[in-house]
Amino acid sequence: MIAVFLKFAAMKRRRNIAAYIAGILILTVMSVADLFCGGYAGQEIMLNLRLPRIATALLAGAALALSGAQMQSIFRNPLADPHIMGVTSGAALGAAAATMFSGQTSLTGISIAASAFIGALCSAIVILYVSRRFRNASTLLIFGIMLGFIVNAIVTILQFRTDAESLKMFYSWSAGSFSTSTWQQTGIMAIALLLGTVTAISNRKGLDIILFGDEFAYMAGADVRKIRISALLSCCIMTAAVTAFCGPLGFVGIVAPHIARAASGTSSHRIILPMTLMTGAIISIGADLISRISPSPLPIASTMALVGIPIVLYIIIKRPTL
Repeated sequence: MIAVFLKFAAMKRRRNIAAYIAGILILTVMSVADLFCGGYAGQEIMLNLRLPRIATALLAGAALALSGAQMQSIFRNPLADPHIMGVTSGAALGAAAATMFSGQTSLTGISIAASAFIGALCSAIVILYVSRRFRNASTLLIFGIMLGFIVNAIVTILQFRTDAESLKMFYSWSAGSFSTSTWQQTGIMAIALLLGTVTAISNRKGLDIILFGDEFAYMAGADVRKIRISALLSCCIMTAAVTAFCGPLGFVGIVAPHIARAASGTSSHRIILPMTLMTGAIISIGADLISRISPSPLPIASTMALVGIPIVLYIIIKRPTL
């Protein structure tokens, strides 16, 4: 009987994974078909505007989802993700400061991504320090939210010290968009996602052990400090790349790992990590598709929030002791 049950569970898990892959393929085909049917027949437009947008949407969703999965594991908090923990706000501060003070007319280039990474890294260092002093998940979560508020307040102050053109551009960027993507930006995001994926895969066993607590992880021989720092560093790299080029996007990092766990029925990172990557890509490309087919273009950040907030509230209701 047990063998039959396990066999059935394995078949169900394989069907879920196949459905995820099919979902990505269907949404990608729909996006490409939408581009061809929308009158954009020129090769220049397709290659340099539309296809980079699809690639950026897939990469951004996957990167934020993977960052959220790692943060939820290392902090053992189901609501941890770069947006809520303040890492996205730090990246936004770095990108905004570089743009406003340098006088550039658009948030592009490696210099902006580097500035966003520095901002995200500073936020992550603060969070890591606080996490060692406060073991309570609720306290850490509240601190991350407050850190985000402080950083956003600094960004607001910077807005009063910039010119009207830079301010207009900043507001457009902060709403979130994939429409201004270039192949250079897509390449940078792909490299960031590759580094993050390699780090997460190499830490997959350690992430499994950390879920049982730091004391158990130390007894099992895991280098908790190394795993936590490397995971946070990879989260900073991925979040900085996405935030610099797409704007501060939230909730994908929370929602995608929970959907992956519910679909797979396991907490093993060997299965969760690839499914989380696919889930994030599905959510992101789906949000972009909704944004394009709506009567008027919708900000990607708002579209993702409308999808993510109800799921976050459901998680809070289901776990009132968080």
